[in-house]
Amino acid sequence: MSERKENTVMSEVQLKTKENNTQTNSQKGCVLWLTGLSGAGKSTIAEKLYDYFVTNGQKAEHLDGDNVRSIFPKTGFSKEERNNHIKIMGYIASRLENHGVTVIASFISPYQESRDFVRQMCSDFVEIYVATSLEECEKRDVKGLYKKARANEIKNFTGIDDPYEKPENPELVIYTENKTVDESLKEIIDFINTRSC
Repeated sequence: MSERKENTVMSEVQLKTKENNTQTNSQKGCVLWLTGLSGAGKSTIAEKLYDYFVTNGQKAEHLDGDNVRSIFPKTGFSKEERNNHIKIMGYIASRLENHGVTVIASFISPYQESRDFVRQMCSDFVEIYVATSLEECEKRDVKGLYKKARANEIKNFTGIDDPYEKPENPELVIYTENKTVDESLKEIIDFINTRSC
């Protein structure tokens, strides 16, 4: 498929998705997109957010990078493969949003291009940058991935030999290094309570 045709097809998909979002739902959906380095705290915060919404009687779904890759292990880690993976996850998030679901997505999603693509597909997209420094993430290294990356046992690891493009204009930035998980959670909840999401 030519690049021009592919762009046209995706534009039509985006338009259709946004038009369909005019459906009437008892709950308005939204997409809370948590991005940041591995070990930043995205998944932990996202799980707590999910529990918060469900406890409060709202339809919610948590899409997590590690969980998805465990189902589709051959997704790949090149820039193109990462971007395509995020675009697919973004499309799924947009369809859930269309049905009144609050989607909490926790993906490293290192490239601005794919995050912007997802933003365009969603009606209410909230980009939350979990801004934890590389040094702190390496200290945490819960899965031992940074150690393997430093030993060249893992290639194309974000933050080590593959770039992470910090969000240019996120709706919210969470600095986790001097906060508990509950404090980070409260900051997000206080923010979204000022919105319709």
